[in-house]
Formats: sequence, C-alpha cells, structure tokens
Amino acid sequence: MFGSIPDVNVQALLALALFMVSLMIARIINNITSKKWPGGTLWVFYLRVLLGFTLAASAIMGFYAFAGISIINTR
Repeated sequence: MFGSIPDVNVQALLALALFMVSLMIARIINNITSKKWPGGTLWVFYLRVLLGFTLAASAIMGFYAFAGISIINTR
C-alpha cells in the first residue's frame, strides 16, 4: 500500500500520527490529574514518560521529513 508513496511522505504521516497520539496521552494525563478518571501518581508518571518519547519521536521524524531525509528506510 505504501510502496508507491515516497519514504519521506510516509515519515511525515507517521510524525503526524505520533503527534496525535501525544495529544491523546496528554488528554489522558489531564483527566487522571483532575480526578475524572481513576489512576495514581505512578500512572501519571508512566504516561508523562510515554508522552515525552512520543513527542520527541514526532518532532524528530517531522524535522527529518521536512529536510527530505528518510530515516525509515535506510539502505
């Protein structure tokens, strides 16, 4: 399916998807912190670490896609 799409474009789409996941995780953290959802400080810590990794991956993939460098398929 993605064979005909250039690697850099797939990388940009993946960066956007990771950013959307980051927004979802931030919403979950906000709901747990405001006591709308059950969870403790350990869950918030875990989700904040996961948020950091997904934001970093999204930013790196986005910058590389903008520069035209493919890090998905290095041959």
